[in-house]
Amino acid sequence: MFDARQRGRSGVLILGGGSPKNFILQTEPQIQEVLGLPESGHDYFLQVTDARPDTGGLSGATPQEAMTWGKVDPEQLPDTVTCYLDSTVALPLLTAYALATRPARPLRRLMDRLDEVTRHLEEAYRARQKEGGAGEAGPPPAEAPAEIDRIR
Repeated sequence: MFDARQRGRSGVLILGGGSPKNFILQTEPQIQEVLGLPESGHDYFLQVTDARPDTGGLSGATPQEAMTWGKVDPEQLPDTVTCYLDSTVALPLLTAYALATRPARPLRRLMDRLDEVTRHLEEAYRARQKEGGAGEAGPPPAEAPAEIDRIR
């Protein structure tokens, strides 16, 4: 996530919800709070779910709720999309559309770059520590170096 933001923009496509949804969205606040690096949330948010927010389920949490936790950039909130549809209907339609309208692109091979991406994150964290912390978020907590080791 941090690498994507350093190269440009980041976005999430969420099919359903629950723990996988929380996992992908939790990366932003972790970067902000635990590592003390300035981030503002994902730029793009598209969720396909059959859960409604009025029932209180995690799957039905709206982009507005995600924004309050720093998971979605507040400036991008008007452009977020939640589609109330079963993902077994939506994914084939989205896939067919993407394949029919966009040219193929080279694979990013992110796992092949894991060491490089991790090193870049560590360097950014250490540079931010030398600057005096995380600015508005306050200094990083004492356990942050252990958090980096745990992430590796």
